[in-house]
Amino acid sequence: MAERLVRLPDPRHRRGVRHPFVAVLLIAASAVVAGARSYAAIGQWARSAPQQTLARLGARLLTSLNVRIAPSRSTIRRIVSTVCPGGLADLTGEVPVGAESVAADGKSARGSRHGQSPAAHLLAAMTSDGVFKVERCRVGGH
Repeated sequence: MAERLVRLPDPRHRRGVRHPFVAVLLIAASAVVAGARSYAAIGQWARSAPQQTLARLGARLLTSLNVRIAPSRSTIRRIVSTVCPGGLADLTGEVPVGAESVAADGKSARGSRHGQSPAAHLLAAMTSDGVFKVERCRVGGH
């Protein structure tokens, strides 16, 4: 996988770059393979990864302390979303079996909560093939 990632152009400006481009992508991909399903989970995996793992993935070396430093969740998110608008599936060339992209957005209606009744919530979702659905529901379960 590293050979494939090396061919991708690094979209970042030289100024302020702290983590090797390929290392960030390898860390993100490794976290996903280990079961991470969100950028928060990927960041948590990276923070708790052993030094040996970070070294094998090419993480940044803080030479004064001889310690590998994992990129933050926001750095990982920013790089992955810039390089691969479709996410990590674009990097690996495969979509996980049974996975379908669904974009969702929701909003609680201001002023719709009265007394003990929960607020009205509007939820919209669209699948990758363009099917669109809007639902109105009550949040808080009664």
